Amino acid sequence: MKPLFLGLALGLTSFVSAQNPQDAKAIQSMCGCYEIKFNFAETFAYPKDSVSYKPSPVKHETALEWAVLIEDQPRKKSIQHLLIVGRGMIVKHWRQDWTFENQRFYTYNGFNDWTFKTVPAQSVKGQWTQSVFEVDDKPRYTGSASWIHVDGRDFWQNTTDAPLPRREYTQRSDYNITRRLNTVELTPYGWVHNQDNDKIIKETSGETYVLAQEKGYNTYTKVDDSRCEAAQKWWNEHQGFWKKVRAKWDAEYAKNKDLKLRPEVEGKPLHVHLQALKPDAKQEEINTIIDRFIIS
Repeated sequence: MKPLFLGLALGLTSFVSAQNPQDAKAIQSMCGCYEIKFNFAETFAYPKDSVSYKPSPVKHETALEWAVLIEDQPRKKSIQHLLIVGRGMIVKHWRQDWTFENQRFYTYNGFNDWTFKTVPAQSVKGQWTQSVFEVDDKPRYTGSASWIHVDGRDFWQNTTDAPLPRREYTQRSDYNITRRLNTVELTPYGWVHNQDNDKIIKETSGETYVLAQEKGYNTYTKVDDSRCEAAQKWWNEHQGFWKKVRAKWDAEYAKNKDLKLRPEVEGKPLHVHLQALKPDAKQEEINTIIDRFIIS
């Protein structure tokens, strides 16, 4: 048994070590305290009614954000983002999970539903999947690609479908999919999230139509961690609650089946219901609330 066990151990070690160490270093470098500049502009529009069509306004906003590594495994890294607004008020922001050679995907369909699929191991060999989650940890989008380290550049790029971002769904409802070409690239000052997005109308028949296109360019400039002390303190006090929220969602994702959600219950989105709970809420309370939003 010893030779067999040793062989398995060596095989596992060689498999894990096949990762490029620059990949994990690049992912983890996105952690820390950052000054952010959000920039979005609709570049081209192709409406069928050009007279009444109203493009989204150009958006320029700034923010301070703390990004904390909440899971650090050889094949998975998870980063939670926390916005600091006003006089130290903390807003739990998005989360990004990075998984090495992931074969399980939830693909967004356009009607608050995601299709589960698995892909062959060979198709994701050497790749990292970025899975992005909402403020309440429900899914947004998932994409897989290789990190590229060449000519002094470190970047990752993928195209995937996603729900509308908050800046859009609070202002308009004339399309239902954002097809995102995401480029995450490290810079001397931090990192940049470069986006080339299509605004897509998808009919229930499956037919799609590109309504408009958009450019996004968000820069993350690293600053001293002390500027994000308020977010660090908040996370220390609330991380137990959000660990329970993630546990519930992880149990749903582990069912390996399609997922359809209600956008609201009693006129309120999920994050409002969760925010009404106390930080020491029990797992059962959290599960009950999330279950009310799950249609199938």
